[in-house]
Amino acid sequence: MKVLVTGKNGQLGSELQKSCPSNIELICFGSQELDIANAEQVNELLISHSPDIVINAAAYTAVDKAETDTKQAYAVNEQGPANLATVCKHINAKLIHVSTDFVFDGTSTMPYTASDATNPLGVYGASKLAGEQQISNILGGHATIVRTAWVYSVFGNNFVKTMLRLMNDKEQLGIVGDQVGTPTWAAGLANMLWALVNKNNYALQVNNANTATILNWTDAGVASWYDFAVAIQELAIEQGLLSKAIPISAIPAASYPTPAKRPAFSVLNKAQAEELTGVKTIHWRTQLKTMLNELPNN
Repeated sequence: MKVLVTGKNGQLGSELQKSCPSNIELICFGSQELDIANAEQVNELLISHSPDIVINAAAYTAVDKAETDTKQAYAVNEQGPANLATVCKHINAKLIHVSTDFVFDGTSTMPYTASDATNPLGVYGASKLAGEQQISNILGGHATIVRTAWVYSVFGNNFVKTMLRLMNDKEQLGIVGDQVGTPTWAAGLANMLWALVNKNNYALQVNNANTATILNWTDAGVASWYDFAVAIQELAIEQGLLSKAIPISAIPAASYPTPAKRPAFSVLNKAQAEELTGVKTIHWRTQLKTMLNELPNN
C-alpha cells in the first residue's frame, strides 16, 4: 500500500516516518516540496505518485499569529485540505486529515465527541473547521478526520521543550491552570494513524456515507497546562534532564492574555477511535516519560 504524507518536517510528520510499518511504501513531502495551498502542485505530485492513502499532517499552527495572518491560515488550513481532497477524489485515494480541539469553544463539561457542536473561538480553529468541511463535502466517506490536541514530540518546538528550557533558565514559573485538556505525544498519534491505515477493511473499503468519519485522538487522562508543567519538571529531574526544581504556580488564563482565545476545556472522547483501530490510549504521564527518555538521543 502506498501512503503519501504531507508536512513531513513537523512533529507528527517526523513521527509517522519513524514508525512507518514495513508493508507501507511511504512518500513524504515537506512544505518546501509540496505547498498544499498550491492546487497545481498538489495536482501534479499526487497524480504522479498516485498513493492509496494521503495523510495530511501539514497545517498552519501558529495560533496567535493566525489572528492577523488570516489569509495564510485559511490558505493552508482550508484551501490546502480542499486541494488534497479534490485530487484524492480524482485518483480514488483515501484522505486522513489531522484537525484540532480548537474547533470547539471549550464550554462543555464532558469530553467532546465527534458529533458535538463546533464553535471555534479564533482564526486558527475556524480555518481548521473550514478545512474539515471542505474535505467532507468533496470526499464524503472516503475521508477520515482525526482531531487531536496539545501535541508534543522530541521533534520541533513544543510546550515540553519550552518548559525544559525555562525550568533551566528561570527562578520560578507561572503556568495557566484554568485551561484543561490532554497532552498528546505525537508518536502515539502516529501509531494510531498507522493502525487506521492498516485496517484494510477501513482504508480501502468504499464507505458510502456522505460525510467524512470524524475521530478524536489524544493520550488518556486530563490535565491543565499547570499540571502538565509540574509533571514535566518532576519527570525531567527523575531522568537527569534538569538538575533542580523551581517553584511553579498556577495562574488564570486571564492574567496571561494572548491574541487568540483558547478553549477552557478541550478534553476529547477517544472511544470511537479506540474501537475502530484497536489501539488503546495510554495515560499522558506515561507517554511524557517515554518521550523524555528519548529526548537525549535526539
